[in-house]
Amino acid sequence: MTVPWHLDGGLHFALGIENTFVPQSGPGERALDEYELTEHYEQWSGDLDLASSAGAELLRWGIPWHRVQPEQGEWDWSWVDPVIERFGAIGLRPVIDLLHYGTPTWLEREFANPDFPARFAEFAVAFAERYGDRVTDYTPINEPMIHALFSGEYAYWPPYLSGTTGLCTMSIQLADGFHRAQHGIADVLGDRAVFVHVDAGMRFVGADEVSHHGELAERLRHQVWLVEDLVTGGVDDGHPLFTDLANAGLTDALLERLRAQPARPDVSGVNYYPRHSTEIIETCVHHGGGFADPRPTRDDGTEGLEELLLQAHARYGAPVAVTETCVTGTVEERSAWMDESIDLVARLRAGGLPIVGYTWWPVFDMYEWTWRHSEAPRADHQLSMGLWSLDESPEGLRRVETPLVAQFRRHDADPRHRP
Repeated sequence: MTVPWHLDGGLHFALGIENTFVPQSGPGERALDEYELTEHYEQWSGDLDLASSAGAELLRWGIPWHRVQPEQGEWDWSWVDPVIERFGAIGLRPVIDLLHYGTPTWLEREFANPDFPARFAEFAVAFAERYGDRVTDYTPINEPMIHALFSGEYAYWPPYLSGTTGLCTMSIQLADGFHRAQHGIADVLGDRAVFVHVDAGMRFVGADEVSHHGELAERLRHQVWLVEDLVTGGVDDGHPLFTDLANAGLTDALLERLRAQPARPDVSGVNYYPRHSTEIIETCVHHGGGFADPRPTRDDGTEGLEELLLQAHARYGAPVAVTETCVTGTVEERSAWMDESIDLVARLRAGGLPIVGYTWWPVFDMYEWTWRHSEAPRADHQLSMGLWSLDESPEGLRRVETPLVAQFRRHDADPRHRP
């Protein structure tokens, strides 16, 4: 019997295609669809070939739920079908992001809709039933705590909830949907299913000596893991955020279900961006830049990544993976971070930490989420992050190879990473 990839002792190199979808629009807000912005809907075949040519074994790739299910009870897999076929044809293994932010536009109040958990699970099972003979690796919800923050605390994305109650309401709804989706997929695929749980690595530093800020930092450090704690059955009445969850509507019945049938990860994924993942605790005021996060950040480099990988493994007991990382900057800056972060992963693996994956995100550049609240053209929001850059041309967006492609390929071939 073949040993599953995440248990074979090797380090598996992956790439990702940015797949944020917030299809709702309104005054001052454009629908955000990264596949549309990057022209992936048209160039998907070549994009998969790029990932394969760089040496990636795995590709984190998302499903546009709002297109697949344009109306409740109506399914349209016509765009997804040939993509899944192409994955198999070129031997590239997809890790499917079923939810990378937005819901379909017909789901009123989005994540806050009481039917969201059931509707999301229905979507997840429909995908698994259609493609489960070819697709076994799933991330039910990418970065659920970013969902909860942007849609539930900061009122930045639909359904525009705010404050602690909004955050906890979102966390409960997301955990319920996540839990139902994972169990639904497992019912279809059985032991073949591999679940890669992925959340944003967040660290909070800088003011523990101040009583008020120290209490805030401690709360935030528990909050980082809140949805994952819920889905894995790690929340009871002794959890530091239990009272807030109860006040937001966490029922005894849901809590009992989460604890009785935990949805555990086969791989715990950490998304880490050295220039953004460490926040400094200070008076919460908006610091600009178009995002709602109230705190400034600092670059803690590989120290922060090491800490978060160790914490994830200690907390959930599963093998861990770097499921997103890069820096937004010059090719030289990206190159330096690639070397530093992969060297750290190799060192931690040599020391016994079961790190099974390393993902550079994304394959090619993406567009900043601030595009949604702007009237400027997409070129004004381009983020230099990928192995390939994006270049505007009359024929559409060209993928322009950078030296990072060869560098990624060299790391993938390094014998240190073999089983």
